[in-house]
Formats: sequence, C-alpha cells, structure tokens
Amino acid sequence: MTDPHQIASEIKSQARALGFDLVGIAPAEPSRYRDYFRHWLDDGRAGDMTYLANRFHERTDPARYLPGAASVICAAINYHVPLQPIAPSDQPHHGKIARYALADDYHHLLKPRLHTLCDSLRQQAPDAKTRAAVDTAPVLEKELAARANIGWIAKNTCIINERIGSWLLLGEIITTLALPPDTPAIDRCGTCTRCIDACPTHAITAPYELDPRRCISYLTIEHRDDIPHDLHLPIHNWLYGCDICQDVCPWNRHAPTSTDPALQPRFPTGSLDLRQLLTWNDQTYRSSLHRSAIKRTKLPLLHRNAAIIRTQSEKSEQRGQAPF
Repeated sequence: MTDPHQIASEIKSQARALGFDLVGIAPAEPSRYRDYFRHWLDDGRAGDMTYLANRFHERTDPARYLPGAASVICAAINYHVPLQPIAPSDQPHHGKIARYALADDYHHLLKPRLHTLCDSLRQQAPDAKTRAAVDTAPVLEKELAARANIGWIAKNTCIINERIGSWLLLGEIITTLALPPDTPAIDRCGTCTRCIDACPTHAITAPYELDPRRCISYLTIEHRDDIPHDLHLPIHNWLYGCDICQDVCPWNRHAPTSTDPALQPRFPTGSLDLRQLLTWNDQTYRSSLHRSAIKRTKLPLLHRNAAIIRTQSEKSEQRGQAPF
C-alpha cells in the first residue's frame, strides 16, 4: 500500500528541486469565507473583475473543481529582486511596474513545474487524479496557502511567510489523494498597520479587507474605463500594478533575493520610460512585451496610465515640487 506520508515527503522534496521555495499541504475543504466572499461580490467590490463571480461554487470548494478532491498541495516561489536606481533627471519620465511583472509571465513559469509534480504524484499513486492551478483557475489560493502553512493572510490581504516575506507567486495541485496536511499558518501581523497607513488610495478599508476599486493595482491593470480624477494624484508614478503595501511591510525588510533565472527582471529599474511607451504602436507593444504579464493590460490602457503619470509630473514641476 502506498504510504501517504512518504508521498507527501517526496512531493515536497521534488517541489523544492523544481525551484519552489515553499510547499505545504492543505485539506480540500470548502472555504470558510464563502459567505463573506458572496457578500463581497454582491456588494460590487470586484469592480470590473466580473470573472470572480464565475464558477462561484468551484471557487469556494476544491471538491467542486475536482470531484473527489481530498488534498491541495500548495507551492510558492519568491520573486523578490533588487532594482537598479533611476537617474534623478529621468525619474519624472518613468512609470513603475509591480515586481511580479518584471520578468516573463509567471504563469509560464509555474504551470510546467506544477504539471511535473502532478506527473510525479500519479506515478506514485496511479489512481490519484490531479489538477494544477494558478490564479487563472477558480481557486481561493490565498486561503489554501494559509491552510497549508505557506504563510498567513495579512492585513493587506497578501500572503506573508515569516522567513521569506510576501513576494510570493502561488500555485496549487488539487488531488483526490488524501495526504497528511500541514498545520495552518499563524497570523503574525500583530498590531502593525503600516500597509494600511501607507496605501495612498485607502484601498485597505480595514485590517484584512480590501476594496479593489480603490487599489492602484486594480485601477492600472483591471479597470477598463477612465480612472476617477480624484485618484490620479495618489496613483503617483505607478504604471502597472503597485507594491507600496509590500514595500513598507516589516516582514519584507530582509526578504531574500530570488536567484531563479526565470524571475530576473527584463526591466532592471522596475520601470518603463514613458517617452518611449507613448510612441508605441500595437506591433511595438507586442514585441516589447512578448511573454510579459504586463500584456494583461492592453496598449490603450497603458497609454491611459502613462498619460496620468505625465500630467501629474508636469503639474508638480509647475508648482516647483519634486515630481515623485
């Protein structure tokens, strides 16, 4: 008979060999936040992210996504990389990019490694069914990661690991094989509110509660219409996404640097030159962002974001203030 403890140990070892920094196992139980999530959706907080309401029952119960699911193997990769400074004279002309999008699209990195783990699991337990998932699948990956001891759900709603921090890309394998679960992570945010205090748009409305409609990441990536004028100044110089709540987190103060070649930034300063971006046509956009997660936002929206940054920079210069 196959020993589930031995399989779990071997899968974890192989996950680390494949480049995952963290791996844990959670029971494939329904979400404890199901009612909250339903209310959150009904309240319209998803904004333009209407896809979050799709497949609600699967999203809140792994066993609906994969019938017979018993366990979820959760894995994470550290994507933190140091950035080169921008010359002061160039700063007004650059738009910042969230760190996770600086390398090639992380979906292309995670999925093959997860599929390799699926193949290995089925070799050890031929009757087991598996399904690999990243954030494009109907899974509540942060809740699952917390159950699997990858980290806790923080006040900014990111997953934080006490050793690595919150710069984490998450992936899951849902399986019908019952594996011994890990002990859920313990919340270690304590009384700290730095992420809440630092958010310039007040998107973190309370500890552990986020209103994406005010979040810079949502506004610059997901929102398809004009960005409300009162949010232009708080967007500052963020072109694609935002890392403010992670940058100020004490748990990221000593975050290790990723050595994975696939996660090294194609934009070493963590930014794009707006003077070049605003001249891009569709062909330039496609060639410059080939295999990049930034292509989730189409060129007209990147131009929209760049125009906001440039306008705010010009207004600051007219007032005699440093642009950013």
